[in-house]
Amino acid sequence: MIRTNLATRPFYNERLVNLWLLLLAVIVGAATVFNITRVRSDSGSNTELASQATQNIARTNEARRTAAALRQSLDAKQLEAISADAREANNLIDRRTFSWTALFNRFEATLPDDVRITSVQPKVDRDHRITLAITVVAKTVGDVDQFMKRLDETGAFKDLYSTDERPNDEGQIESALTMIYVPEAPK
Repeated sequence: MIRTNLATRPFYNERLVNLWLLLLAVIVGAATVFNITRVRSDSGSNTELASQATQNIARTNEARRTAAALRQSLDAKQLEAISADAREANNLIDRRTFSWTALFNRFEATLPDDVRITSVQPKVDRDHRITLAITVVAKTVGDVDQFMKRLDETGAFKDLYSTDERPNDEGQIESALTMIYVPEAPK
């Protein structure tokens, strides 16, 4: 087998190869320059973020020490008295913002002809939910059921149920209803 190259110029397209090699070298050089600039900028921002994190940790620790000192300086009885006063103030605010007009307008829109409301007692719990205890008088149990159904359909009354039904001295049905009133419900 012959292993010698007998051609005078074995590769005829040297310019094309040199052009491709030059282009490849320029691309590699540009990528290297880009990577170096990115590493430098990321390194600088990383250092800045690390110093901010250290400062934030120091501030957090200082705030924890201050909070612990404040907790130790507070009197538990005084704190409980202040909490009770705040709860009472919130209850007064809730009562003041309760709209009787809106409630009675809803009742008027849903009340059947043969049903009368004899008492309404609202109660605001710790979660600021308004629980209503209503006493109604109707000719039949069906009238009370119709009233309850209409109230439920408004979306403003949740967990509606009758706690007591009994005939009164006039032969009518007296029913005690309990429900949660949601004044924000659409009309």
